[in-house]
Amino acid sequence: MSFPALEQYLAQLHSSSRRGARGDSRVWLDNEGRAQGRYFNTALTSVFQPLREIAEPAQIVGYEGFAHSYSASDNGLYLWKLLDHAASDDESVELDRLCRMLHAINFYRQPQAAAGDLFLSVHPRLLAAVDSNHGMAFRRILALLGLPHQRIVLQLPTVTENQGWLLNYVLDNYRRNQFRLAINADDVTQAASLLQRVRPDVLKIDARGVNDDDPTRRLLEDCEARAIQVVFKRLEKERDLDVLQRLAQRAAMPLHAQGFLWDLPQAALRALAAPELATSA
Repeated sequence: MSFPALEQYLAQLHSSSRRGARGDSRVWLDNEGRAQGRYFNTALTSVFQPLREIAEPAQIVGYEGFAHSYSASDNGLYLWKLLDHAASDDESVELDRLCRMLHAINFYRQPQAAAGDLFLSVHPRLLAAVDSNHGMAFRRILALLGLPHQRIVLQLPTVTENQGWLLNYVLDNYRRNQFRLAINADDVTQAASLLQRVRPDVLKIDARGVNDDDPTRRLLEDCEARAIQVVFKRLEKERDLDVLQRLAQRAAMPLHAQGFLWDLPQAALRALAAPELATSA
């Protein structure tokens, strides 16, 4: 899949990087072609973790982007918590937008991006920080780069019961900008409660300690009836994978999962493409 506007933008970044013209530029390319960005004195880049179908051969259906510190020798350090320590709401909005832009560039510049959707998180602080049009600025960036907003899923964080109005406000805003939406739940009980209040495109549930029981099966049936994709995140233990595999065998729709049991986040999508990675502990 070709994105001419993105290719032209990358060529401009490459030319500037070769001239050593990084200067005060917010975005530039390293020697591997990865886009980097600056937040204060920290260089940021992207890594990606696959979302895989639970049934064999664990095919990749999407990737989640994470912001890491830049390292020439490895994948750097996880830096999403920078938003927790941003000095102001305006700075948290600026950092979030920078990370989304980097993720979109670093994802769609790779041919393996055709294998699935791109999942991008919205930090809890950002929900209250932006009081206008949440999705318009990112939609405008994607349009300038010629990238498909339909392939991007924006993940909203877990919210408390009394933040339901805020969740619906943000969901409505992103929907008006035609983004697909995911909501996060800490467990099956919370997931069932959220589905009574909102209609996401994707439901992400913490896989740690998941059970093959009546509440979980009812939730999956409800999601199947509403055509909601289900992803079990933070898959880290064989015990949880065994439970998910039993649930997937009986489910009327494909179930998906992501986690360190299968994949460590990597900058290069090709490093994540081998199906055998999904069966290694």
